[in-house]
Amino acid sequence: MRSIAGVPLIVAILVLFSPPEKVSAKSEDGNIVVKTSLGDIRGVTLKSRLGESFSAFRGIRYANPPTGQLRFQPPEPVNPWSGVYDATKDGPQCPQPKINNEIVESEDCLRLNIYSRQVTKNDNLKPVLFFIHPGGFYAFSGLSAMFGPEYLMDHDVVLVTINYRLGSLGYLSTGTADSPGNAGFKDQVVALKFIRDHISAFGGDPNSVTAFGYSAGALSITLHMVSPMSRGLFHKAIVMSASAIGQWSPPEHQLELAQKQARLFNCTTETPKALVDCLRKADAIDMGNKLSEMFELGSQNPLMPVLLWKPVIEPDFGQERFLVEDPTISYLEGRYMKIPVIAGITKDEFVQFAHGILTNDNLKYEFDARFNELAPIAFLYERNSERSKKISQTLRKYYVNFPLISESRIPQLGELFSDSSIGFSVHRFTQLASRHTKVFYYKNTFHGRYSFFYYPEGKPYGVVHHDDLLYLFGVPLLAPTFAQNDPENLNVERMTRLWTTFAGKGNPNNPNDEYLSSAQWTPYSSLLDNYLEIGNGDNFTMREGLYSDRFRVWDELFPLPLTNKTSHL
Repeated sequence: MRSIAGVPLIVAILVLFSPPEKVSAKSEDGNIVVKTSLGDIRGVTLKSRLGESFSAFRGIRYANPPTGQLRFQPPEPVNPWSGVYDATKDGPQCPQPKINNEIVESEDCLRLNIYSRQVTKNDNLKPVLFFIHPGGFYAFSGLSAMFGPEYLMDHDVVLVTINYRLGSLGYLSTGTADSPGNAGFKDQVVALKFIRDHISAFGGDPNSVTAFGYSAGALSITLHMVSPMSRGLFHKAIVMSASAIGQWSPPEHQLELAQKQARLFNCTTETPKALVDCLRKADAIDMGNKLSEMFELGSQNPLMPVLLWKPVIEPDFGQERFLVEDPTISYLEGRYMKIPVIAGITKDEFVQFAHGILTNDNLKYEFDARFNELAPIAFLYERNSERSKKISQTLRKYYVNFPLISESRIPQLGELFSDSSIGFSVHRFTQLASRHTKVFYYKNTFHGRYSFFYYPEGKPYGVVHHDDLLYLFGVPLLAPTFAQNDPENLNVERMTRLWTTFAGKGNPNNPNDEYLSSAQWTPYSSLLDNYLEIGNGDNFTMREGLYSDRFRVWDELFPLPLTNKTSHL
């Protein structure tokens, strides 16, 4: 791979009837200054892909620095400032393994970027797209160098991208009040509250917010839909290539992972309090640099399990809890936000994990010989039991019933990685969420010239994890900005229009749009198992049975639990 639940009534009433942020923007030395109740913010004027002018406000603090005693703790909303906040450049990204030496890292990273075509009037507020970045909860950021706004800013929406704490800094959970966990998700909640309270100053409508995430970001959104902390903070959701509903359930803590992190910094593990106190003194940048040592398998790509830091069901220590029950139960019993959803996957998702194993002379033989033992780690299910062994044997027989020592087996092993990490979770989320709300289900098969995975001989393998983001964002570390005469232009136009149309009205269809006129995208029905294929042809295609034979195996291996509300279904 190339480098690259409800709220108190009085609170609800105050939120509903709070006056919007008064918009007052003026040009100053070629830049634009917006007034908010926190203070003035200076941005810069940029051009979209097709030459539209828009304002960019980057590196805005939405929370106080999560350093010192605030490390591992819930975020504090940012304090007001005096003077003019300089938001003309990106802020730092959160500590993680470096992929580019020009990107600054800091633990003081709780920043967001706001992009808007109109910030001088408040009588015509625009839909807001709030993007939560991917990266397995240990990598990437909302910086414009990774996810640039130039494609979406061809459309009349407001785009917000955010950073949130990663790795142990964001997700350390000891099962005690010392570090109850989910700090990274709580960062996202505070960012959503910042948008609720201040986005109208930037031309955005706080009552039309679409939470939009990919991979770890999509998993986050499916949790926000059930979290009591997030209720009412957004109104539509786009869930791309992951969810929190699958073959694993959130634990109450990850103390063993915290202890592993502590040992890497020669910290005591005698008590959770002593462990946390010591890790508060560890260098945050070093935590990012030592990332590979935290994983169970692989010293380089692939690092497994891909989902190392998990959301936790927080025990009640008197704190505000982000997650109070298994989200599968929440969806089964209808305790989630009944909002319109887009959800889907790419054609090839995690095939690069299979490549990483089958092109490694040592790892491929080990993985083949110890499949029953290593498969639960790689494919995210229970370990060290007779049931676990039977699951491993069933998956091997169905997907890869032959020695796993040849590169020719990459497609089959790739399907197993894709379904275990991504496909099954999106399938199950779509099944459950669609019982009470509209879910527009898709598969992206558009194969362009650029990719997050090239194989063989420098050619894109197919349509892998993250590839569809290349048509929603500028990703300068990986691909050029596509021009109107580039073959990728079609998919840029289609993807950005589908997503912004949905953000505006909760339905991605627009028969009057030349790029969308062939898309008669009907909401998902479990009877039809219907989905939209977004491919290379000129027209969209509605199909049925998205990997239905493959997902049936997972449904049988991991049946839904019976609850008081579902036992009759």
